[in-house]
Amino acid sequence: MEKYILLVEDNLDDEALTLRALRKNNIANKVVVTRDGVEALDFLFAMGAFAERDPTDLPEVVLLDLKLPKLHGLEVLQRIRGNAGTRILPVVILTTSSEDRDLVESYRLGANSYIRKPVDFDQFMEAIRNLGMYWLVLNQSANGSGGGR
Repeated sequence: MEKYILLVEDNLDDEALTLRALRKNNIANKVVVTRDGVEALDFLFAMGAFAERDPTDLPEVVLLDLKLPKLHGLEVLQRIRGNAGTRILPVVILTTSSEDRDLVESYRLGANSYIRKPVDFDQFMEAIRNLGMYWLVLNQSANGSGGGR
């Protein structure tokens, strides 16, 4: 199965910025985009519009915004961690939230990393480069992929 990233982002500008940063850092992995919390869970659990999808074909990493319509990112994270099939899926919070309680709650619920989207594009580019290098190249995932494949 091809390594891919799930980006959960409702803001089209932030989506475009993230995709641009991935491309500029030569991260060529496919990116699946969902635009709200319900759609993200439907994708991961192969429900609703994604019922035909293989639920065992999981992304290498989920980039999860917190401020989402329909279902807040923290609730999405909680449901990911509460399901045996997705419990160990790497989840990186990628958000503009500067609330300390969001940071603390994200880690309490099992986020692997928390990145505040910097306003400065160069900082954002560096954060995405590091994120891609770590989660797609260096990290050894439990599903047997990663590590420079």
